Amino acid sequence: MNLIDVSNRAVEILLVEDNPLDVLLTKEAFRSSKINCNLHIVKDGEEALEFLQGKDGLVSHPKPDLILLDLNLPKIDGREVLNKIKKDQDLKDIPVIILSGSDSELDITKSYDLHANSYVVKPETFEDLKEIVSSIQTFWVRTNVKETLNKVLH
Repeated sequence: MNLIDVSNRAVEILLVEDNPLDVLLTKEAFRSSKINCNLHIVKDGEEALEFLQGKDGLVSHPKPDLILLDLNLPKIDGREVLNKIKKDQDLKDIPVIILSGSDSELDITKSYDLHANSYVVKPETFEDLKEIVSSIQTFWVRTNVKETLNKVLH
């Protein structure tokens, strides 16, 4: 069983990013990729938690298959968002990829301590960002397989 079952639908991706230029570049990178996805965008940690908990007033939106999370966010920091996601029974299985400008060993270690599934330093070029998006498609959408047998059996 694939972690992200997209056999009959688009991948739902939540991008949590406050920098408008990074949002634009990420949207373009996904647009130029071959990933069939719906990219949902929120600009701070508070909006991310509201989106994930269905408290943002939107009619409805699907549970994300994958979250791309910046660390340094306004209102609620990305580390706190990650911590809340991984402690929530309904959200903890969503893969969270930290996409941060920080290459600090402390930030990387703390993110993995909080159960981030991956940590990626934001690239300097658009071409490198497209490669990251391609890697997301290759690994998270096509290759990664659930290891929790209980979900298959129950």
